[in-house]
Amino acid sequence: MICLTVNEQQESFVRGCVPPNGILASAADYFFIFSDRTRLKILCALCSMELCVGDLSYILSLNQTTISHQLKLLRDNGIVGCRRYGKIVFYRIVNESVERAITLGVENAV
Repeated sequence: MICLTVNEQQESFVRGCVPPNGILASAADYFFIFSDRTRLKILCALCSMELCVGDLSYILSLNQTTISHQLKLLRDNGIVGCRRYGKIVFYRIVNESVERAITLGVENAV
């Protein structure tokens, strides 16, 4: 059953609000980053300060291999950046909109 209650102007407006498929695919990939609890833990920790893998592992009670794997994915997607200090690599969130997204997600969790 089709329900057609919108006029042409409303239809045009709504169609204009829906991005093209390419942009929707990129948005879905972006939101995928936030769909994993381990990545969210890491991101929440990095919202507070720059941390190295060892510190993240200790604080979050996760093994370093898991942390490193997730940080690579986050880095490859432009969510976190890093800086080297001798042999230690420190990670940080590079996009403040990510911090806002994390904060909104946590505040609106039911």
